[in-house]
Amino acid sequence: MKIAIFGGSGATGRLLTRRCIDGEHEVTALLRRPGSFDMRGHIHVVEGSVFDANAVERTVAGADAVLSALGAHSLRREDVLERAVPVIVAAMQRKGVRRIIVLGSAGARDGAMARQAGWRRWIVEHVVNRTLLKWPVASQRAQYAALAASNLDWTMAMPPMLTHGSGRGRWRVDAEALPPGASRIAREDVASFMMQQLEEREWVGKGVYVSW
Repeated sequence: MKIAIFGGSGATGRLLTRRCIDGEHEVTALLRRPGSFDMRGHIHVVEGSVFDANAVERTVAGADAVLSALGAHSLRREDVLERAVPVIVAAMQRKGVRRIIVLGSAGARDGAMARQAGWRRWIVEHVVNRTLLKWPVASQRAQYAALAASNLDWTMAMPPMLTHGSGRGRWRVDAEALPPGASRIAREDVASFMMQQLEEREWVGKGVYVSW
């Protein structure tokens, strides 16, 4: 399968890139600094910015599917997803590429905490999401809105807090809210879930909560 990757040099993006290589997929990745990317010898590289429509179009051209692990690098307002996702969507539409699987977050939609304990739900919804994670949450909501408004076959994986530890090889999924007691999941497991979606159709056109 020919796969285009955005955000391939990030923590989750590197896991996706490695899984694609190990799965013998043909990978094209858009990288701002390809010289520092240790897997560049195993993939096709387009050097450039995700905000550059021409570079994005060259990345998705001929792809069977797109994987994106783009996101903010800090808690400040960065507007990465607000600016980049519409560029990717437009490029895919121009090139006739329909399938895209993206890394989102549990804050991308209202109601994520509906099945959690009342005190925890209040803290996350009224304190964390409105202060500490205000700008990252806004970006994820913009990403969700851009995909939902498109005609693409999109899927957004929406995990809670991501960890760098080892994956368990199993997870819970839910279409409506985070499963009860859900608070974290390893990036390895989210990457594995996203890779599964290359072959599955259950979550096309949907956001899906993924957690331990």
